[in-house]
Amino acid sequence: MLWREDMYKKGIFIFLAIIAAVLTLTLLIKDTDVLNKQNKQSNKDNEENNQLTETNTTSPNQLIETIISNAEKGRIPDFPFIAGETSFKEVINELGDPQSLTHTVSGNYANFQQSDLSIGYELSNVFDIRLNNSILNEIHLEELKEFAGEPDQITYYKDQTTDQIILTYHVNSSYKLKWIFSKPNEQDPNPTVHHISVVTQAHEQLTQTISEMTLDEKIGQMIFAGISGTVVDQQTENLILHDKIGGIIFFNRNLNSPSQILKLLNNLKKVNSNNNFPLFFGIDEEGGQISRLQSAFTPLPSNQVVGQVNNVSFAYELGTILGKELSTFGFNLDFAPVLDVNSNPNNPVIGNRSYGNNKDLVAKLGVETMKGIQSKNVISVIKHFPGHGDTSVDSHYELPLVNKSKEELQQLELIPFKKAIAEGADVIMIAHILLPKIDPSSPASMSKTIIDGLLRDELSFDGVVITDDLTMEAITDNYSISRASVESIKAGSDIILIAHNYENITSSVQAIKNAINNGELSEQRINDSVRRILLLKEKYKLTNSQINEANVDEINELINQLEEKYNS
Repeated sequence: MLWREDMYKKGIFIFLAIIAAVLTLTLLIKDTDVLNKQNKQSNKDNEENNQLTETNTTSPNQLIETIISNAEKGRIPDFPFIAGETSFKEVINELGDPQSLTHTVSGNYANFQQSDLSIGYELSNVFDIRLNNSILNEIHLEELKEFAGEPDQITYYKDQTTDQIILTYHVNSSYKLKWIFSKPNEQDPNPTVHHISVVTQAHEQLTQTISEMTLDEKIGQMIFAGISGTVVDQQTENLILHDKIGGIIFFNRNLNSPSQILKLLNNLKKVNSNNNFPLFFGIDEEGGQISRLQSAFTPLPSNQVVGQVNNVSFAYELGTILGKELSTFGFNLDFAPVLDVNSNPNNPVIGNRSYGNNKDLVAKLGVETMKGIQSKNVISVIKHFPGHGDTSVDSHYELPLVNKSKEELQQLELIPFKKAIAEGADVIMIAHILLPKIDPSSPASMSKTIIDGLLRDELSFDGVVITDDLTMEAITDNYSISRASVESIKAGSDIILIAHNYENITSSVQAIKNAINNGELSEQRINDSVRRILLLKEKYKLTNSQINEANVDEINELINQLEEKYNS
């Protein structure tokens, strides 16, 4: 009996437990259902706020309101891209390759006809998103004005096939929204929208800034100059204050101790504070034998050693240390890494500066080093395009010849550069090498076929192009430096590197100015380069701010830890 009573009590308990569980589960299901409905409604609301489809929008005013609300966030309805934030690589990942590319004075435009989109981008970042969708035809000019009010600006565009009116609204401090219509006429006094454009205010402000620059300022930004000595002398002051140079390259002759290095850079910034734009402070700090900061830091391994270790984490960490070495003193640009494939064992200039003779290894490790440098807010300059690895002479002393076709380069030398461009390379250095099968008359650093054709058009590089040093004998044995400067800019270079001799620099500045004044170079061509240069300086937030202390010991400890980590 006791056993039965006990079983009875247990049965009652189990029954009640089951009832409680069922009730709890029912409530959970109900709460989940309510939550799901709320989430669905929230998602629906978000979708409706970002859609132009006819099912979600029933009137022109609602269309206009949807477009404006998205423009305030830097967006075009129906797409996730944000002007000023989305990279061009993200656009490609979402939409695939564009049907066509257009180069304009305002930047590059990729056209995606299947999505009714055109994307404006500079230095691989989106600045303009344009939509040309048939649903926009529901909005008329007068309806827009009635709903949105008078625009902040009205402009016109006309060519052989187009006659348009552009209404620009400053939706906030970050974005402008442009409505483009056919220009009203007697046949169509109230036209419909042709397309809309959301563009960053920063892009427009940069255009204004460039328009207000003097010619001396523009030319100066295109000059990267070497200076003499370890202090700021009169010639250096002249280069900064009179010639308005945009950057300075430093060598061992300029740098002898941590305290002196810091003082020199701070004094240069102080002199430049009277100018409108900060300076590039560049240095060859590759690791291995190419190091200008030997007085401060424990030596880092060469790229050849990095290639032998063959570890992407090692390459990236080494890049971060390179970046820290530079930034601790105030340098903001590293002429590294070398992306040359060392395919010629008799190469006298590359050697252990290369990661090796395997193109994929060089691409993999070089890009990781580049990213490591960039992660410390230091600009990485990849070099030496289109590839210096298969040369048998040193361009410091004579002009190397690479007897390869474009197709052969695409199989080897261009592979690392292609990967680096896809992964966000900011600056590419052009080599002084002659490739007669591609351009028999000009070295790469002065070849429009190679710079504008191969690098810009075929590889779609929209960053800054800088020459190798024009005082190398590969150039001086065949050209005057001033003439080479002009020819290089005509070919598509943005920055001319002149590492030695004050007169070389000033004569080149004058030659460029003369070429503009006599029509050999257009000022628009100069503006294109200046835009890229200033965008890069803004991207890395360059300033003239002083640095009080360089923590050399901390970085040397990181170098020791890196060595221990990858030697074990």
